[in-house]
Amino acid sequence: MTKIIIYTGLSLPFEEAREILDSNDDVEVIYKRPIQRGDLSLALKENPDIIGIIDGVFHQNSAVGHKEILKAINEGIKVYGASSMGALRASELDSLGMTGIGYCYKQYATREIESDDDVAVMLDSETLEPLSIPLISMKYVFTNAVDKNIISETEKEELLKIAKSEFYPKRNYGATLAKSSLDNDKKTELINFIRESKDIKKEDAKELLETIKNEVIGID
Repeated sequence: MTKIIIYTGLSLPFEEAREILDSNDDVEVIYKRPIQRGDLSLALKENPDIIGIIDGVFHQNSAVGHKEILKAINEGIKVYGASSMGALRASELDSLGMTGIGYCYKQYATREIESDDDVAVMLDSETLEPLSIPLISMKYVFTNAVDKNIISETEKEELLKIAKSEFYPKRNYGATLAKSSLDNDKKTELINFIRESKDIKKEDAKELLETIKNEVIGID
């Protein structure tokens, strides 16, 4: 039997994750809360074949270390990363065997972004509900808004500058737009576009699960 451990719950709720990848007669999938320092040492005792890192703590507790991930890789475990902490660590360790997936990973890998602050989110520690908007999600949406001629490149840069100036737990679209120079009509159009836009961190998390499902263990 193939054993898979996935760290998520924030970018992708457990219920939605299980709709994509769940246990069956041949596969055991264990979903765990966002990873922190020391969790992988405990996970290795469960003898997993595959580990997927999506969400992890950044500032609340010590983040998962590079040596922990490398130890898992060196023991023959396939380690995938996407969306949040997983994307960051995969960009740092892809040359050493960790597989990165999705938009957020590519943003780090190409050095379009470099700070862990770009994917950091304030969350409810009990429910794992996000209480702020990560900067990388704002960048994704605002870039698409430029492509749709809703805002200009200059307006996009203004919005991102405002968002980046805020401490990550306080980042949200409402506060960012309120401080911008956009007129009310443009703000309304942009708000409607935001509501219709995909959550790129969630999409990356789904892609990680689909990759494991289709390419690694071959579930139809």
